[in-house]
Amino acid sequence: MAGRKDAEFVNTLGGVAKIVNLAYGQPPFIRFFDEPLMFIDLEGERLGRNGSVSLMTVLVYPSESIERLFVIDIYTLGSAAFDTVGEHGKSLKDILEAPEMSKVFFDVRRDSEALFAHYGVNLKGVRDLQLMDSAARPRTEQRRLLSGLAKCMQFVPLAKAQKAEWALCKERGDRVWNPDKGGSYSAFNKRPLPAEILRYCAGDVAYLPAMYKKYASKSTRWRNFVFEASQKRVVESQGERVQPEGKERALSPWTAEEHRMLDSWTEVNPRRSYLSQSQQDDLYEQALEDHLNEQSREDDLYETWLIG
Repeated sequence: MAGRKDAEFVNTLGGVAKIVNLAYGQPPFIRFFDEPLMFIDLEGERLGRNGSVSLMTVLVYPSESIERLFVIDIYTLGSAAFDTVGEHGKSLKDILEAPEMSKVFFDVRRDSEALFAHYGVNLKGVRDLQLMDSAARPRTEQRRLLSGLAKCMQFVPLAKAQKAEWALCKERGDRVWNPDKGGSYSAFNKRPLPAEILRYCAGDVAYLPAMYKKYASKSTRWRNFVFEASQKRVVESQGERVQPEGKERALSPWTAEEHRMLDSWTEVNPRRSYLSQSQQDDLYEQALEDHLNEQSREDDLYETWLIG
């Protein structure tokens, strides 16, 4: 990725222990407060309880200047990748299950489902960027559908060259692993790992910190609301009735009451605090018109999830 170090491919238990040591070696104000410690994404053949986990991309993020990006070979290491302890006596599983250590995902559902089903990992301390994006929209009508990663990347404050390179890496990776584009899921399990897949995995995580920063100024109540919704997603992903496929998963999880609450919050719609009712109504009509104009492209709003 432009301006980024290449991801380090980790296929030894010693390498996993190094990642754990790096995480637990951070100062307490990073490890045990609201600052994200890790940004994470998983890949696999039909990722979920009925599929498998092949790769786990981890961005350890103590600060932008010294972040470290890893792609862990779960296909080779198996459960040992989660159980191996570092010098602090802690494992990767301990990190993933620690509620006080913030981990950021983009749409945690499949990742959580797979980790729980195959490795008994019960995620805690999750912040779901997809839900953060949804909850930040000012009107109920704009929250009806969730956005995929590609859609959200359009609004991340990055240089054009970075966005162009990100899109190119995603496209090249798709051609290697996506059956709909001539690829095969087996690419995630091929060793040595194809360079296109390594860059594809890195791309899914490398710019999540920039996306997360978009919401850093939101209020404590807003952040707590989204964090609770993120953990609820984790719990639901572990249930017996979870549906791994279906476009209904592109719908937002908010209840009518939650929509009304978000509509009323000035940290979501700050104009409400100083505009007259007629001005608010005009803005509402414009927002509704914009939403209706977007309906012809509904599939694009969640394309990333549908193709993995």
